[in-house]
Amino acid sequence: MTEPFSSFMQRALYDPQRGYYTARIKTVGARGDFSTSATLSPLLGKAIARWLLAEATHTGARTIIEVGGGDGSLMNAVLDGLGWWRRLRFQVFMVDASPVLIEQQKQRLGRRVKHWFSTLPEALADCEGKALIFHNELLDAFPVDLIQAEGNAWHEVWLRHEGGTVREELRPLALSSEPFCALQARPTGRCEVATAAHEWLMHWLPLWNQGAMLTIDYGDLFPALCHRRPHGTLRAYLMQQRLTGTEVYLNPGRQDITCDVNFTDVRAWLAQPGTHETAFETQAEFIRRFVPIPVSTREAFIVHEQGAGQAFKCLGVRRSCPR
Repeated sequence: MTEPFSSFMQRALYDPQRGYYTARIKTVGARGDFSTSATLSPLLGKAIARWLLAEATHTGARTIIEVGGGDGSLMNAVLDGLGWWRRLRFQVFMVDASPVLIEQQKQRLGRRVKHWFSTLPEALADCEGKALIFHNELLDAFPVDLIQAEGNAWHEVWLRHEGGTVREELRPLALSSEPFCALQARPTGRCEVATAAHEWLMHWLPLWNQGAMLTIDYGDLFPALCHRRPHGTLRAYLMQQRLTGTEVYLNPGRQDITCDVNFTDVRAWLAQPGTHETAFETQAEFIRRFVPIPVSTREAFIVHEQGAGQAFKCLGVRRSCPR
């Protein structure tokens, strides 16, 4: 059997019976396969809470939606940051494709969340497209296509499954180059193309009429992203161990698979009529802007410019698209 890399990644992460996110993931954090800023400290949640209050004033939106909320740690910190009195101004929705993580979110958040949805269009329909949306480490979890330079042209990486082993092979590129900044450069090395993330954004964006969105993820702008890692950023995590190269193919369904986000592409995709960018900054800059207080040694990791505070980027946009 042969398939593009994106098909392999889709099955490995989201197969209903054997996918990592849909069936196998146990938890996020020290006891899981990976940790996030939200599981390490409530500081990011405090900053998002203040961002929500500011954007509610600007946009008038009163529905909060978190997409891909993991075990609920981030939303828990956000709601604590809002405080019980200010929480009364909002209704809170969670959107997640993982039944396993939804159960963990329900146990942690309880009645403070009004509804859980499996897709963002369902949540937007419930609030008539007027919402404050945020997501942390979401776009990096979408399946990607792999492209590799061969000669003076880009080729697509396909996988051949034979006798329980996986072998890569290059095929002529069949992807559309229009949305992808990486394809417009001189072919060199290997990089990822976030086809599925682009399709996801374009699917629900017309349903979002008013509000603001905060995207938080690890990544960089193009071409710095590819120059920094010319062999690509794809890797897997199994029990806190980072796996690269052909190791990514060894444990499908038992490990997270991820790559850095190309924020040049994401910013271009969101430059739609009715949507305008309000900020693009590091996580450290975002937190310091909304929570300008000294942090503990444990929390310093997520605000330090040489750690996650620099590696993670925060992209803010506002939406005003009258019907």
